[in-house]
Amino acid sequence: MTARREPISRRERPAKPALSRHVIVDAAVRLMRAEGLHKVTMRRLAQELDTGPASLYVYVANTAELHASVLDALLGEVDLSGRQGGEDWREQLRAVMTSYTLVLFAHPQLARSALVARPSGENYLRLVERILDLLSRSGAARAQVAWGVDKLLQDATATAAEHGAHESDPAFEDDWNATVRTLGEADAGTYPAITAHMPELIGGPPRNRMRWAFDVLVNGITHTPVPATDDGTDRAAGD
Repeated sequence: MTARREPISRRERPAKPALSRHVIVDAAVRLMRAEGLHKVTMRRLAQELDTGPASLYVYVANTAELHASVLDALLGEVDLSGRQGGEDWREQLRAVMTSYTLVLFAHPQLARSALVARPSGENYLRLVERILDLLSRSGAARAQVAWGVDKLLQDATATAAEHGAHESDPAFEDDWNATVRTLGEADAGTYPAITAHMPELIGGPPRNRMRWAFDVLVNGITHTPVPATDDGTDRAAGD
């Protein structure tokens, strides 16, 4: 005869930690590292925290906000010192943006999410503050520096998202090889510009391309005034 299982009193169970936004985000980060971002849903997270989904909505509005909070938590891993760049503001900025890109390289699903769901926590604010500080040392107008932050982050995020898509797509190499063949076999009479710019069009180590892209962006930001407003007012006025 099977012995009847004795019920366990709730008083004897270990107490659950009190819910808070910090506890929820920490659990979401652990879940993402273990199972991937696609598993970080309100329902799955509620199971992880042994509570109901409704309890989470008190602290986090929706899944998009949750993913943005996870991204902000990971931004704490970005090296904002820029020490690898020495004393030069441009090289320090390059080091910070490289660190940001590498953090997203490690979490490609989050990089794709970041294209539409921007973080808004303390780590994001520290990152923006640091980029503004370094870019301001270029001597560019305040408006150019302010707009430039968005372009730098947008380019780095898109680069990481594209990298992640390539890593997770088993057909990527075949697709890329097909593109290379198409460009390489383009008729010189019909596509003279393509022919003239091969093989550079598809060549160059990724690191060199990233370095060049950074310089293109920074040179453009620091040397291109922002357009005037609709009423003709210069946005850079007062700088």
